[in-house]
Amino acid sequence: MKILVTGGAGFIGSNVVDGYIQAGHEVLILDNLYTGKRVNVNPQARFYELDIRSLEAAQVILAERPDILNHHAAQMSVPASVSDPGFDADVNIRGFLNLLEAAVKSDVKKVIFISSGGAIYGEAVEYPTSEAYSPKPLSPYSITKYSSEHYLAYYRHQYGLDYTTLRYANVYGPRQIPHGEAGVVAIFMNNLIEGTQSILNHFPDDEKGMVRDYCFVGDVVNANLAALNRGSGDFFNIGTGKGTKTGDLYEKIFNAMKAQGRSVSEEISEMKKQLARPGDLKKSCLTIQKAADTLGWKPKVELNSGIRETLRWRLHGG
Repeated sequence: MKILVTGGAGFIGSNVVDGYIQAGHEVLILDNLYTGKRVNVNPQARFYELDIRSLEAAQVILAERPDILNHHAAQMSVPASVSDPGFDADVNIRGFLNLLEAAVKSDVKKVIFISSGGAIYGEAVEYPTSEAYSPKPLSPYSITKYSSEHYLAYYRHQYGLDYTTLRYANVYGPRQIPHGEAGVVAIFMNNLIEGTQSILNHFPDDEKGMVRDYCFVGDVVNANLAALNRGSGDFFNIGTGKGTKTGDLYEKIFNAMKAQGRSVSEEISEMKKQLARPGDLKKSCLTIQKAADTLGWKPKVELNSGIRETLRWRLHGG
């Protein structure tokens, strides 16, 4: 297949590109390098340095006529969406519509859309949360992601454009940048390497921090491979089904650093505590049975193993 990956120079997108190329697919990358890095670009892929909101981006789709549009490009930070909801909507909605219009005109067979299981459900009463739970987004970022899912349903109804939506939990792994909520693993690793104290955002009734579902990027790549031929017109949680408090996550990374023989000051073993930011959720964890049943996908990498692999990458030139 010919696959166009938007955001293919970013952390998750570049790993997905590598997975597609290793599986024998022809891959194109569209990325404006706003948060992506040129060093992440697979040399076997054709790279277009363009913004998804631009006319030129639409023209690439029209010229290349890919079979699959894999859409990872996004404004991805919850706090940034709170600070500037207009920019968040401009990128995440207007940019996506620009691509969808071009996809219809160029007979793209399917869109694989990356949504946020870690944000769109809001403070869910059902925990862990399944796809049957009605999303209640509580940030501009999660609102744009959920809105985009509705646009996909419209384009399928109106034009027959097929899609599969993957609702990611908090993804971590090699190439992650310390930016945004999902970058907390990279933030903690950087701080420990640099000898800087980390910050624990928490709610007044729980000083151990928020709960998140951390999924290794290699497992996420496998979900994107499965979505090429499965999951038509549906959405799926991609996570682990296991919640981890931020304080416990930091402890795991701290211990992994010491196990690698790195000198880590005990003075920074304790994090500085501050109250949660606007848009933060107390807890988020996803059930993943639907992905197992329909996509044939399950995560394979346990959190401690994933942290060790990510840390090895970070300590050796990452």
